[in-house]
Amino acid sequence: MSSANDRPARAAILHADLDSFYASVEQRDDPRLRGRPVIVGSGVVLAASYEAKAFGVRTPMNARQALRLCPHAIVVPPRMSAYSAASKAVFAIFRDTTPEVEGISIDEAFLDVSGLWRIAGTPVEIARRLRVRVRDEVGLPISIGVARTKFLAKVASAVSKPYGLLEVPPDRELEFLHPLPVERLWGVGAVTARELRERGITRVGQLAELGEGPLSAALGPGAGRHLHALAWARDPRRVETGKRRRSIGAQRALGRRVRTDAEIEAYLYGLADRLGHRLRAGDRVCRTVVLRLRFDDFARATRSHTLAEATDSGEAIAGAARALLAAALPMIRERGLTLVGLSLTNLEHAATVQLTLPLEPRAESTLDSTLDALRDRFGAGTVTRAALLGRGEGVSVPILPD
Repeated sequence: MSSANDRPARAAILHADLDSFYASVEQRDDPRLRGRPVIVGSGVVLAASYEAKAFGVRTPMNARQALRLCPHAIVVPPRMSAYSAASKAVFAIFRDTTPEVEGISIDEAFLDVSGLWRIAGTPVEIARRLRVRVRDEVGLPISIGVARTKFLAKVASAVSKPYGLLEVPPDRELEFLHPLPVERLWGVGAVTARELRERGITRVGQLAELGEGPLSAALGPGAGRHLHALAWARDPRRVETGKRRRSIGAQRALGRRVRTDAEIEAYLYGLADRLGHRLRAGDRVCRTVVLRLRFDDFARATRSHTLAEATDSGEAIAGAARALLAAALPMIRERGLTLVGLSLTNLEHAATVQLTLPLEPRAESTLDSTLDALRDRFGAGTVTRAALLGRGEGVSVPILPD
């Protein structure tokens, strides 16, 4: 495994992150929205322009709460096909810049430009041209952080927003990192931040000085070791290309209206169908099904079940999801539900799965394969479950190709 001493001596990793991606696409495509507060979404805020964020609007805030904060905001419905097309255009520019591209999501990626010094200039010069190309060719603002580690590059891009460019020189890494709030560290969410603040730790530098031992005692050995390393700018990970995703997921925002058990189960079946289709299209199978819930107070919970055998069967996935939902229904009735999600993890390539007796060849003509063929040819909404009629398929968030 790489060590901290193996890191490149120069800052040559770029983290490129599109600014308020969905909202920026809407402002690009509708000149009337430019310079005005824009909220993408209906029941829940999927994205907000920087003009709306200035009033405190955030994701995934309830839309009514967002409009109370920013009454003059313009609410627009999401256009996932437009966002997917914009993402593909931006990633084409990334890959034209360097072959070393690791996509993180549809609107951000790491780029390793360490091998381009002689032919393309310094990383900062490359980043500067990249920002101009994305703005001129795709019409979107993008912020870029330049550093010698992925972690610092990501922090730099976030600090530089909107439409910024920030380099963290190797000899000034701690000078840049230590004054920042602890929330900038990967792995510090609301709960961990609260625990740290209760101990008087609000800045990264304070956490670094605390030491790994006390951190591990307070947060656990894994978290303590991880955060202590980041606080001292230690991150040996390389930009990885060609790596397949470890999980896939989909979710459905429900708003704050009370939903019946049957409605929630119908939405869950729709998510299982969608994920099963993606699984089979990628020649993948899964072992673990994860149910994700968000309640009326925006607290979250997850429940998971690991199957006895890896599968790509829609019925097997839906059955596991239904069992998880049944166990969670008492909690849902008590706390209310605003979002239901489903994830499939422990993914493997279908061809590597151990066959089971009697070693019969896999049937080529099944209900799943027939439905897949119809959806591939005529669109995702061509065939749906009867329970979803009148309720729609829900918003399908665009994702990076697997």
